[in-house]
Amino acid sequence: MLKTSTQRVAAPQRLPTAAVRRVVARSASVASPPAPVQFHQPKLSGIYTEQQFKMVIKGLVASGKMPAHLEPAWEFFYDNYKLAVLNSGVDGADEKLVTQVQASILDNVLNQAVDPYTFPSFHSRLLEPYNYYEFGQRYVATLIDFKNSVLGYRERWDRVQELLAQKHNVVLLANHQTEADPGVFAHMLAATHPNLSTDVIYVAGDRVVTDPMCKPFSMGRNLFCVHSKKHMDDIPELKAAKMETNRKTLVAMQRKLNEGGTLIWIAPSGGRDRPNANDEWLPDRFDPSAVELMRNLVQRAKQPGHLIPMSMFSHPMMPPPKTLEKSIGERRVTNFTGVGISLCEELDIASIISGSDDKETQQKALATAAHTAVTESYVMMEKAIKDPAFRATRPEFSQPWAKSA
Repeated sequence: MLKTSTQRVAAPQRLPTAAVRRVVARSASVASPPAPVQFHQPKLSGIYTEQQFKMVIKGLVASGKMPAHLEPAWEFFYDNYKLAVLNSGVDGADEKLVTQVQASILDNVLNQAVDPYTFPSFHSRLLEPYNYYEFGQRYVATLIDFKNSVLGYRERWDRVQELLAQKHNVVLLANHQTEADPGVFAHMLAATHPNLSTDVIYVAGDRVVTDPMCKPFSMGRNLFCVHSKKHMDDIPELKAAKMETNRKTLVAMQRKLNEGGTLIWIAPSGGRDRPNANDEWLPDRFDPSAVELMRNLVQRAKQPGHLIPMSMFSHPMMPPPKTLEKSIGERRVTNFTGVGISLCEELDIASIISGSDDKETQQKALATAAHTAVTESYVMMEKAIKDPAFRATRPEFSQPWAKSA
C-alpha cells in the first residue's frame, strides 16, 4: 500500500485560490480551473506577501528547522520565480499568486522533512488526501506562455489513444530538458487527451525521487523508479542496492506491459539536455542500451507494443545546470516561456535493424533512428514556438487549449 501523509489538509484560502484560477484559465484559455490550493500546515495558507514569506524562511532557519545555507537559495528561488510570473503579462499574476505557490512548495518540502515518502519501484500518483498532481500542475502552469506553446501532430496522439484502448502498449522515446517536463507534457495534452496526460508512467531517475524540492512534484506522477547509469557510481557503497532497485523496477515494468494499455515516457539519454559548445540546446544522444531495453520489454510483453519518438521543448522554463552535478539541491532558475511536445512517426524496428545481423550494430541503429527523429522534430517545433509567423504556416502545430481551437 502506498504511504500517504497523515497530517491534516487545510481548507483552501479563497483569495489566493481565485488568483491561481484566473492565471491558469486566462493564460491557457481553458474552461476548467485547477483544484483549490491545499496545505499540510494551515498556518502557511495565510501567507500572501513576499515579506511574510521571507520572514517564515528566516524563522525556520532561526529555529533550526531549515539549514542556514538554504535561506539565500530559497530567496533566490522566490525572487526569480516572482520576476517570471509578474513579467508574464497574464491577468491575475501578482504577488499573492507568487507567494501562494511558493508557500505551497515550502509546505510540501517541510512535510517531507517530518513525514518522508519512500518511492516504491512502481509509484502511482497520490491524489488523496493531498492532490500532488494538481500541486505540480498549478506551479508549472504559471510559467507556461500558452499563447506561444504548441502541441505537435495532434492526430498522432489520437492514434496513441486508440492503441492504448486496444490494450497495446506505447513507449515514448523522448528527450528531456527540465524538472517540469511531466507538467509540461500534461498541460499540452490536457485539453485533447486528458487520459494520456494523467495515466502516462514516467521512468524516473535518482534526483526525481530524492531531491527534497523534486519529491513532492514526483509524488503526483506515475513513476517507474530507476537509477541512471550517469549516477550509478556517485556513491560506490550504494551501487549494489541501486542495481537491485533497478531489477525490481524491470519486473514491475514487465508486469504492467503484460497487462497492456500502458503508456511509458522514457528519456534514453539518461538525463536532461545540456547546451552544446555553441550554446545551442538540442536533444542529447540516446543510449543504445536504454532503447534496446525498452524494445526487449515491449517485445516480451503479452500485449502488442510500439516505440514512438517524441520531442520536448521546455529548457527556458527551468534550465538545468550547464554541467552534470552529483550533489543534490541545485539552484532553481525559472522563466515564463513557450513550451511544446511533438510526436514522431512510430519506429519501423524491422526495417531499421535489417541492415546488419550484429546485435550491437542493430542497437546503435535503433537508437540513432530514434534520436534523429526527435532532433528533426525538435528543431521544427522550436521554430514554431519562437516564430508565430512560421507557426501559422505549419498546421501540424496546434494550440488546442485556446478557445478558438
